[in-house]
Amino acid sequence: MFFDIGPLELIAIVVLAVLIFGPDKLPKVIQDVTGFIRKVRAFSDSAKEDIRSELGPEFKDFEFEDLKPRNFVRKHVLEKDEYGLKELHELRDGFDLKKEMAEVTDVVRESTATVSAAASTASAAPSNGSRPNLSKEPPAGSSGGPDLLKKRADPAHRESPPFDADAT
Repeated sequence: MFFDIGPLELIAIVVLAVLIFGPDKLPKVIQDVTGFIRKVRAFSDSAKEDIRSELGPEFKDFEFEDLKPRNFVRKHVLEKDEYGLKELHELRDGFDLKKEMAEVTDVVRESTATVSAAASTASAAPSNGSRPNLSKEPPAGSSGGPDLLKKRADPAHRESPPFDADAT
């Protein structure tokens, strides 16, 4: 009944109950609360029994806790393990997502650097019909061209976008 209530919280609740209801009314309040909890439990149990009787004899082993997804999977899939899911679970535990993401990030950075180097060498290609230089080094005498992946500096003055009075 008490989920995550520690001893200090329980003492605080008792002290608050004594302060709110008083020591003379507190036993009556406790009796009323326990009576209400008993009635709710009885109502719940009778509803469960009604549902079991309406489902018929083929569902005599039906448990309402099995309707929770975690319990359902544990009971029907992981206990039988006909699909080999325990090995997948062990594989998932051995998978280091941070390491994999770092490797992917490094590959992407290397490929963008290669693409930007190829773009800069292609833009500096001569127009006399000779083949472009596809090496990673920029050709001699060129500044390497603009880096398209870097953020451009904001202009000193900004132009306002056109205003259309009919559109508003």
